Order: sequence, then C-alpha cells, then structure tokens
Amino acid sequence: MTATHDSADAHPDVNPSAIGAEPATDAALDPVAQLQAELATVQAQAAEHRDQTLRAHAEMENVRRRAQDEVSKARKFGIESFAEGLVPVKDSLEAALAQTEQSAADMRAGIEMTLKQLVAAFDRNHLKEIAPQPGEKFDPHQHQAIATIPAQQEPNTVVQTLQKGYLIADRVLRPALVTVAA
Repeated sequence: MTATHDSADAHPDVNPSAIGAEPATDAALDPVAQLQAELATVQAQAAEHRDQTLRAHAEMENVRRRAQDEVSKARKFGIESFAEGLVPVKDSLEAALAQTEQSAADMRAGIEMTLKQLVAAFDRNHLKEIAPQPGEKFDPHQHQAIATIPAQQEPNTVVQTLQKGYLIADRVLRPALVTVAA
C-alpha cells in the first residue's frame, strides 16, 4: 500500500489519465489566441498606417493646390510692380502731348525727365540694358550677330551695337543686335 499511497501522495490533485491532455489543450488554444492578438495588433497598425497615408496624400494635394494658386497669383500680379512704375511715364508723355506751345528746350527737358522715370522703373524691376561697346567680346548668350564685317579689331568682337538688348533678373529678355568683326 505504500507504493500506491506514495504515488497518490506525490500528486494528489493530478488525474493520471489527464496528465498529457491538459497541457496539449492549453498549447493548442494558446497559439490561436496569441495569433488572434497579433492579428488584431497588426490590423490596428495597418489601419493607423492607412490613415497616416491618407492624411499625407491629402496634405500633398493641399500643398499642390496652394502652390498652383501662388503661381497663378504671381503670374497675374507679378507685373503689378512694373506697371506701377510705367504709369507715371505714361502720364508724363500724355502731359507733354497736351502742351501745345513748347520750346524745343522745354520738350527736350520733359523727354529727359520721362526717360529718367522709365529708367527708374526698369531699375526697380531688375531690367538691365545689354549695350556692348565696340571691341567687347561677342557673347552669343546676350548678343545676336546681324552681320560679320571686316574690321581693324580682333575677330569675334563687337564692332557696333545696332539695338540694345535687355536682361530681366539675369535672364535675356531680348539680345543686343550687333555687328561682329570677321
């Protein structure tokens, strides 16, 4: 009896037939529950990432729209400053034409003042002249050669400027028309 009693005393709460069954059942349920918990976590993360992606796309679209609006406004009103500088020039020319009795000296003084207004408007709006002097090296980026002529100066240099060119903020608006030494 001692042998039976010893085995029963050693594990009084354990049913000998269920020794292998209970841990197997816990092992089978535990991975399923664990996978379900992991799935729920991953689904929550996926939903959060999707939400973040949608918000990022919406923000990008808003930035794109704002940029388009700014470009549109810049095109529309970018010339406003230049136009403000030209209005007084127009006013001066109209005032000069309204004067019926002017001396040549008075007319010249008025034209010079009007030219100063125009030059000031050009300066404020970064419009610069391209007026190469004779002997300057020909620059195909800023000059347009109308003709090459034989001259007593270095070849490929400006002989004469026929028409001034203009730069606006370092970009050629109109090249200077020149003749070049052959």
